[in-house]
Amino acid sequence: MTDLEGLNPRPFVFRPPSRDEVERRFPWMDLARTTGAETITGNRLTLHFDGPNTLSAWLDAIASATRFVYFENYLVRDDAVGREFRSALVRKAREGIPVFVMYDWMGCWATPASFWKPFREAGVHVAAFNPPRAVTRNPFVALQRDHRKLVVVDGEVAHLGGLCVGSEWAGSESQAPWRDTGVEMRGPAALEAARAFERFWNRVASPTHLAATLSDRDEAGGVPVWLIEGEPGRARVYRTLHLAANRARRSIWITDAYFVAPRPMAEALAAAAQQGVDVRILVPANNNWPIVGSMSRGGYRYLLEAGVRLFEWQGPMIHAKTSVVDGVWCRIGSSNLNSASLLGNWELDVGVLDADLGGQLEGLFLADLASSVEIVLPGGATIGRRMVPAEPELSTESLDPDEPLSERLERRFRQIGKSPGRLTMAAVVRAGESLGDALAGNRTLGREDRTLLGTLSIVVLAVAVFAAIFPGIVGWGVALFAGWVGLASGARAYGQARRAHAEEMVAARERREAALRNGAGQDTGQDTGQHSGRAAVRHPRLEEDENHGDPE
Repeated sequence: MTDLEGLNPRPFVFRPPSRDEVERRFPWMDLARTTGAETITGNRLTLHFDGPNTLSAWLDAIASATRFVYFENYLVRDDAVGREFRSALVRKAREGIPVFVMYDWMGCWATPASFWKPFREAGVHVAAFNPPRAVTRNPFVALQRDHRKLVVVDGEVAHLGGLCVGSEWAGSESQAPWRDTGVEMRGPAALEAARAFERFWNRVASPTHLAATLSDRDEAGGVPVWLIEGEPGRARVYRTLHLAANRARRSIWITDAYFVAPRPMAEALAAAAQQGVDVRILVPANNNWPIVGSMSRGGYRYLLEAGVRLFEWQGPMIHAKTSVVDGVWCRIGSSNLNSASLLGNWELDVGVLDADLGGQLEGLFLADLASSVEIVLPGGATIGRRMVPAEPELSTESLDPDEPLSERLERRFRQIGKSPGRLTMAAVVRAGESLGDALAGNRTLGREDRTLLGTLSIVVLAVAVFAAIFPGIVGWGVALFAGWVGLASGARAYGQARRAHAEEMVAARERREAALRNGAGQDTGQDTGQHSGRAAVRHPRLEEDENHGDPE
């Protein structure tokens, strides 16, 4: 055995666990409880990982619609790809097929209002999630976004994953498409996806219940799935990954576009790695939001020291959100592993317990690693329970980019508007962690963290100086903000109180009507009982006469 073989005791080729072993380690009841979804059996799934082909499959499904089309996406661009989808959906609406389109207002902020006009003219039902008027009425929903990506046709086929609708995912002659992953579902899961769309649609627009008119779908395969509907505050994907990390025996391979894991999740992955599980995380090297990439790198050291292996994909952008555990449990969807996505957004993922799909995801992960660079600690260090040698041929480049953070931010901010993306609370969360670690003295900060902490301190000092020089402006700003929140909260509380009072009045009226109906029924019963009682009194006498006969 060579030294290298001794350092890598977990080979890529392994004996797949038996079906009984899989069900013992991943009980369906536990998965249903953790995901918050029913177990849906009898499905056939197809993995999609090429942007142009995936978008073509979506368009083919839309063209085949005969009953309805449900289309939901965080980002729909006004470019060649977006207009092609608009034409396909409008065409179906003009054929008399009900078409429903849901988009996120924040995600489509750069898409002009004129883009949606042909939809409405053709009779397409269009709804925007959380437009400014909704935030004005309730400021607490400002950070909640509809980040789901879903296409359902006739309740027979459903597509979901991480792909948005724009030229970035289709590519061009001069630019390769973004790497993303989606899945096509046929069988009962497709009908459940239609119901999931309706549950969300009915929260923000006139209700639709087309899925209720369909009969249950026949089984299309033998794959059990769990449709994970992420909601603000529910943390279903968060809990599911914790469960999978605890059950993992061999490997946890994660691909994520905006990986800024909350501390408990990072600790769960680190604990698995320290117990010998092969934990690998693949993130983009060229993040379309560079500040999120910097926040992600702020958590590298902790994971690397625990034995987690980190890779950065060198292509234009990898936007996939997938995980595969032991080659049998898979998750594909829209959820990024950061606080904003896991705890604040509306998301849609599918959990799958299937060795075939798990093997495909692992193969795709290894193919992506061929275009990636592994991040290692400088000079070789003990990683978990393994020693990574510092051989001359092994890269020992620093985790910190050569270019200063300020220059990278300035260069990339000039590109805002040329590439899609979104700024989430994940950056603020990571900054808070760095600040907390620095103040508590928990760890030595690397260059990324030092730069971040220094930038944060400068911003805080600038705010303090501005407040000291212009206290009136700051006071008015705070007063206006507090007044807006107070008025919106008071209006919301008043509206909720009126609604509750109306519901109580309706319930009281129904109780009175029920009491009147019950009273009328009792009166009828008493009358019937009186007649029966008279008959019962006469009956023994008749019996006696019949038994004794005539006294003469």
